Amino acid sequence: MTISSVLVANRGEITRRIFRTCRLLGLSTVAVYSDADAAAPFVGEADTAIGLGGLSAADSYLRVEAIIDAARRSGADAIHPGYGFLSENAAFAQAVVDAGLTWIGPTAANIRAMGTKVEAKALAAAAGVPTLPSATVGTDPVGWAAAGGAVGYPLLVKASAGGGGKGMRAVHAADDLAEAIEGAQREAAASFGDGTVFLERLLVGPRHIEIQIFGDTHGNVVHLFERECSIQRRHQKIVEEAPSPAVSAALRESMGSVSVALAKAIGYVGAGTVEYLLDADGSFYFLEMNTRLQVEHPVTECITRSDLVRWQIDVANGLPLPLTQDQITCEGHAIEVRLYAEDPANGYMPSVGTLHRLQPVGTRGVRWDSGVETGSVVSPHYDPMLAKIISHAPTRAQAAAVLRRELLGTEVHGVTTNAASLAAILGDPAFIAGDTTTAFLDRFPRVMSPHLPGNIADAHMAAIVAARAAAHRSADQRWGFAPSGWRNVATQGQQFVTAGEGVPVEYRINRDRVSWTMGGRTMSALAVRRGDDSWLATPGTADDTSSANIRTAGIVVTVNHRADVTGEQWWANSAQGQSSLTVLPRFTVPSALAAGSGTSAPVPGRIVAVRVAVGDAVEEGQVLVVLEAMKMEHTIRAAAAATVVEVRVAEGDQVDARQVLVVLE
Repeated sequence: MTISSVLVANRGEITRRIFRTCRLLGLSTVAVYSDADAAAPFVGEADTAIGLGGLSAADSYLRVEAIIDAARRSGADAIHPGYGFLSENAAFAQAVVDAGLTWIGPTAANIRAMGTKVEAKALAAAAGVPTLPSATVGTDPVGWAAAGGAVGYPLLVKASAGGGGKGMRAVHAADDLAEAIEGAQREAAASFGDGTVFLERLLVGPRHIEIQIFGDTHGNVVHLFERECSIQRRHQKIVEEAPSPAVSAALRESMGSVSVALAKAIGYVGAGTVEYLLDADGSFYFLEMNTRLQVEHPVTECITRSDLVRWQIDVANGLPLPLTQDQITCEGHAIEVRLYAEDPANGYMPSVGTLHRLQPVGTRGVRWDSGVETGSVVSPHYDPMLAKIISHAPTRAQAAAVLRRELLGTEVHGVTTNAASLAAILGDPAFIAGDTTTAFLDRFPRVMSPHLPGNIADAHMAAIVAARAAAHRSADQRWGFAPSGWRNVATQGQQFVTAGEGVPVEYRINRDRVSWTMGGRTMSALAVRRGDDSWLATPGTADDTSSANIRTAGIVVTVNHRADVTGEQWWANSAQGQSSLTVLPRFTVPSALAAGSGTSAPVPGRIVAVRVAVGDAVEEGQVLVVLEAMKMEHTIRAAAAATVVEVRVAEGDQVDARQVLVVLE
């Protein structure tokens, strides 16, 4: 039976990506969605959309019978699982086939063979693929210490099911093993419905290399070269590229050949990825095989000029692969970054809220795969990835430069993102030199919280002050920040918050000149209105009166604002980056800055563990509460030695952002 209508059992950017190919092939599209995603862009783009109910993945995207029922009701004759959720669930794949539908993916037998990392490692070893020392652990703590000792430290605790860094902990000392195993088991159970974990020797500073393979129902299997995915946070990839700057032609052939051999050994059908760790001496070791389309598949599509989703659909229709191994070529270099709603400078804490503005630059040679748009809500129920941004150019240096420009110029207002950090990575000398290992962020922490150059930051500040002043009058008037008689005469004061700290600013506007004092430094700038939200702002010294010279060196800064619970959030953008300031209401002090004794939740989530009781004496850094949000666990620790005087939450409680969890004295 030829596929005519595809239901995508997923959400966000991957659903939109699959729909794009379906439309090119003339296929009807069906979306399923949770209550939290009812207004999401992918729902509106589907020809048919069916609600699954619920907010969490367990109550929606993991409901096998509800998804199959949605396919029947919509008339879909095929199901594509995307990645994550049920994409590597053999029972789901079999249920789809048993329901008389076409499964767009590897067979249930393929998924089962590689479905757990423990069994997959055994199969790889049997096929002659190098593997690292490992050991399984159960739910009973008896024997954990012995297993850790047998594997050796440092080691990784890893979820046997799933991937994406979920259920994974690095352990460097035996004393930390039990806590790591318990946390990994909880996270794995929540993410994949399977809390099984195992231990594996941890290589220090290797590269993460993966081989894209593809098989059809006629016995053909090919590889489409490698991707390097070494730059990771929390063991989850944030920068991916193809080809790898560390892989020679001989190594590429070796890794590709053993990957194809492993796939043929299990009769593999469809898209898959064999992942390896590459040591500095050129040795590589099997990590896992992902029986699905990968998040980073676009970089492979770019360098091979292929549509891997179309390959998947063609294979599901019984067609042979469109190319033989000799016909697959590599053109240029592609780099992908994952834009997340998170704060790299604050432990990658997720950020939730409404996207009041999402405006890409639209640089030529850059592709956006995004699940959100202006007006979308970033929910605490799912992964905080906003978009995958991919560049393709003749050389690696060009691909990095183009992508960096796109990141710096993109406007994302309403949530904190890792855009500046990603841009800093792409421009860092170590990245440019190809020195990209899994320890990249640890070795080069400078990329975690980059700062705008002083003159650019001053221009942003000038634009915010000018826009803030003008906002108090109607759009057709140039200035207006104080009662008549004060305007252009008095110095005004305002309290801003940036990076969690209060910044008092005094400013004065005289015609098109903005002067302000901040941190004991007095600056001046020309700020000219260019429309509803566009300002030309150029910093200069306090006594600089040469408007002509300043105009020549002007920096166009775009300013937007939104209402916020602590005042107003103002976002300034230029081609050199983005900055944000919260304007506090006059005569108020935000709770975030007031001295207090409460330890609060950084994001909305569910309490999975409470580690203290009233009366406990705690040390600085001691774990108080473990919070689960956005598919990850977040540890709340004591900021200083103290005594617990109140515990306001219990395991299983749902909490809001800024809700006090534990009171310390």
